[in-house]
Parts: sequence; structure tokens; C-alpha cells
Amino acid sequence: MIPMHMSSMRRTTVTLGSATCLLLAGCGSSTGTEEASGATGGGELSVLAGFYPLQWAAEQVGGDRVSVTSATPPGGEPHDLELTPRDVAAISEADLVLYLEGFQPGLDDAVASEAPDAAWDAGQAADLSLTTTGGHDHAHEEEAHAEEEAHTEEEAHAEEEAHAEGEESVDPHFWLDPARLADVADAMADRLAELDPDGADTYADNAAALRADLEALDAEMSDGLAGCAVDTLVTSHDAFGYLGERYGLEVVGINGLSPSQEPSAAQLAEITELVADRGITTVYTETLVDPAVAETVAAEAGVRTAVLDPIEGLTDESAGEDYLEVMRANLATLQEGQNCS
Repeated sequence: MIPMHMSSMRRTTVTLGSATCLLLAGCGSSTGTEEASGATGGGELSVLAGFYPLQWAAEQVGGDRVSVTSATPPGGEPHDLELTPRDVAAISEADLVLYLEGFQPGLDDAVASEAPDAAWDAGQAADLSLTTTGGHDHAHEEEAHAEEEAHTEEEAHAEEEAHAEGEESVDPHFWLDPARLADVADAMADRLAELDPDGADTYADNAAALRADLEALDAEMSDGLAGCAVDTLVTSHDAFGYLGERYGLEVVGINGLSPSQEPSAAQLAEITELVADRGITTVYTETLVDPAVAETVAAEAGVRTAVLDPIEGLTDESAGEDYLEVMRANLATLQEGQNCS
């Protein structure tokens, strides 16, 4: 049985590999700002957010004083963001670029080259304290594949295992903890006030109102998940660590921190065994991720599936029109799936 412990600072994952292609000029059709959602607000400050939670927070805090666009279009998977030259130009023209370092590497590169002074990393305010060990990235996978041509299969396998055991990745999915998102909103208000001192009071008031909404949501989540018969959460990808830490649930991601990561057959078998051993009745799929792997685990274990939204982006299939509505829909899904009283 694989270890499945969690502490406040570290989680162990059963994932293997990352397969995200993120290039400045794109490696396929564009999913960047040229197809992103239209600007909201009519203010003089132009704000470009990397993906939906940052976009939504900026809209709430900035109000009518800012115009907000997203680098990731509705329905796009933010992990897989590809930028065209036109997208990069939009980044260079923004007054403020809200991003999460390490979450969208292509955007990181564009920010570093085109908008270093306008960039604001939300991770600093979010306190990204959770890490995952055991995974490795797509670059390493390709390196190992190339090395296999020059080394024996045994040598390549040994090198890959050594890398996987030692690598540690920061979990970026802070927004699934409403308290962390409130902290980011407060810090965002301060940053906007630096750019627009005349709007400082408005930003502060809006951030305070948003914090009140998020604290109310947090209280609902705490009460609703306080009496769950099953405290292990098996999800399609490893996006719910901060939610689990906040509300006392142990999270097992079938795929890795990126939905493109894929587990080995042995890891799938171990997760399936864990589902049976812990009396888990529900395996969670997602709106923006192919459900096939999670559905396979559920079928092998003889349990049901339900959709749990990591809120990385909204689609027509999302169970709500904004962050708050989708989080409350997630709460209802978890209460049923985890057998909460």
C-alpha cells in the first residue's frame, strides 16, 4: 500500500509525470488572450489575469475602476495555456498582470520578458505551503526516453526512480481554500492602490466585502464537511490539497498537479485498492479534464463518480456562474460523496 499521509506542510502523491507543453509562440492553436473572455469593468487600469480565480478576484476588488481580461479563455485548461505573439503583446500592454508563478510556465516566460514591472505573483500572498513529492515533469520524461537509447533499460529505470523520489513540487491550487483567496484579494487591493491611489478606498472596501463573502463560504464549508463518514478524497487530478487541509480531508490525486500527468498501471491498482480499503463510495471527475482515468478507477473499485470542480476555469457545464456558486455546488457534491451528516 502506498503512503497516503498528509501534514499541514507536505502531502505524498501517487502520481507520475507531467506532460504540459507551454511555449511563448504556441505549440498548436492559440488559447491565449486573443480568444479570452471580454474585458469586464470600464476603468482606466487594464488588468490581465492568468486564469479564472485571479480574474474573478480582480473583478470583485477592482470593480468599475479596472478592465479585466483573462489569458485563459472560458473552457480552456489553464495548465495547458499556449501563447501566440499577439497574446504576448497584450501582456506587455497591461497595467497589471496577475499570475501565479509556476502554474502556467508559458505565462511566466512572457511576464519575465515583456512585463516584469507590471507583474504581480499571487503566490506570495497565498502562502503556498503545500508540496507534493513523488512526481516528475515532462522534461524529465523526455530526457529519460532519450537516455534509454544510450543506456540499458535498467539504468534508465533506476535514474527515473531516483529523480521521482527526490523531486518536490509546490501545490499552486490555493483558491480552493477561501481563506487563502481572501488574503490574495487583500494584497491585490494594495497593489491596485499603488497603481491608482485615487481608488485606494474603493479597492479596500471591495476587498473587505469580498473577504466577508469568502468567510461566509468558509463557515458553510467547515460546517458542511465537519461530519463526513469518509475522510479520503480521490480526485481526477491533484488540485484539492488546500481544500483538504482546510476542512480535514485527505486528498489522493489520480493524476498529478497537472491534469496531463498520468499514473502508471501499478499506481492505478494501488489507488483502486485504497478506494476499497477505505470504504470510499465516490471518485471525483472534473469539468475540464478527460474523466477516463478516474472513471476507470471507479469502475474497477465498483463505486460511483461525481463531478468536483477545481474552478480553474468556467464552462457551460460548470455548476454555477461564479466562484462562490461553484464552491457551494462543490460543497453539496462533497457532502453526498463523502457521506457527510
